[in-house]
Amino acid sequence: MLQTSFFHVAVTVKDLSAFENFYAKYFGFSRARTISLGEGKELVFLKDAGNFYFEVFPPDQERPVPLAEGDGPHYPGFRHLAFSVDDVDAKLAEMGEDAVITLGPLKFDDFIPGWKTAWVKDPEGNIIEITQGYVDQEGQG
Repeated sequence: MLQTSFFHVAVTVKDLSAFENFYAKYFGFSRARTISLGEGKELVFLKDAGNFYFEVFPPDQERPVPLAEGDGPHYPGFRHLAFSVDDVDAKLAEMGEDAVITLGPLKFDDFIPGWKTAWVKDPEGNIIEITQGYVDQEGQG
């Protein structure tokens, strides 16, 4: 098989500034590239400290369905993004009022000792999982 690697998640946002500031402030993203789409619109790539990118588009339409709650929609499709942190409670405290919790924090010690997760909304209403303590199952992968 040819070598492949994950490149980006594409999102469409109403408020680029709020989206960019949120992910820069709490998850270390910075602008990697801007491409003019004409008519004052731009496509922006945001990159974290590793090799994860958001490809951020301006909207051409209104959202056709209500925003998701909890841990994201349960119908087929994109459910949520997840970020691993050392301490969920400390991350939520750092985020203060910007941590709009939709579910949790929940502990999953029955599956993995020390695994804890909370779900929050970003400024566009996308669901983000903030998790600590996940480890792969022995013998998998």
